[in-house]
Amino acid sequence: MDSLFDFFTAPYTTAAPSDILLELTGAVFGIISVLFAKREHIWVYPTGLVSTGIYTFVCFQFALYGDLLINVYYTLMSVYGWVVWSKTTGGNPLSISRCDAKDWRKVALIFGSTSVLVTAVYRYSGRFHQMTDYFDTLTTGIFFAGMWLMANKKLENWGFWMVGNAISIPLYFVKGLGFSGIQFAVFLFLAYQGQQQWKARLDQKLPDA
Repeated sequence: MDSLFDFFTAPYTTAAPSDILLELTGAVFGIISVLFAKREHIWVYPTGLVSTGIYTFVCFQFALYGDLLINVYYTLMSVYGWVVWSKTTGGNPLSISRCDAKDWRKVALIFGSTSVLVTAVYRYSGRFHQMTDYFDTLTTGIFFAGMWLMANKKLENWGFWMVGNAISIPLYFVKGLGFSGIQFAVFLFLAYQGQQQWKARLDQKLPDA
């Protein structure tokens, strides 16, 4: 138990209290944002913007360029999602739906181009030599695609979040960001719940066969 505690706390022994508080605040707002996403509530975006803004700064401090790109993209997509969720068609807001073939092609394009971009950034910065860098590339592609899917209220977004979160839990502990690792564990649980809630809402709206 002591060794586990030391593993969690060791990266924070040299960190300033303000940096620890900043990471913790970003994690809390991230969790709040996912809670709103589960409820299909538009406040997922303003609370998410607080979290991504904080994490953009934290990732820059730790030279986590893949994660920094994720949070910059999250920030932009949060603005996009906020606008899309605010719009109405015939007086009705955007509804939850499943991906069609066109959506999957877009997802593949987002994942592929993101992976290439992150690889190029790491190679340019001379950092593409650790195992965590390869996982960063993978999770960045997964989260970029998941964020686009959520902004368009596609049910499949939750599957992407679950896979990405499961990979990120140990990854962030290895990076020395223990609070973030715990955050992703909570995210994994909430993503499963979110998938079930969105699926139930979608099933209620579909006509009987």
